[in-house]
Amino acid sequence: MLQTRAKYNLGQVVRHRKHPFRGVIFDVDPEFSNTEEWYDAIPEESRPEKDQPFYHLLAENDQSYYVAYVSEQNLVADYSGEPVTHPDLPELFGHFEDGSYSVHFQLN
Repeated sequence: MLQTRAKYNLGQVVRHRKHPFRGVIFDVDPEFSNTEEWYDAIPEESRPEKDQPFYHLLAENDQSYYVAYVSEQNLVADYSGEPVTHPDLPELFGHFEDGSYSVHFQLN
């Protein structure tokens, strides 16, 4: 039986370890739960293991806003103290404090 514990929390601001973007976690899968097509599109030498938490992020970089799906091994906590400016944040989260957004939606 797989037992996985997520390292990061809903509302937490994180950065990608290798690529220049950051975002706010709005959902977590205990292990990979995307399509095989998506997974196979990642270069083989960069593919993360599937048996770890994967995070859904409201992400941003210097050019755009988007939703990202990232393995735990590719994330680090963002300690910049800077808020994320993704336009969908107000729909899911409340105020920003101490590097996290308060959860503003009902959990299942």
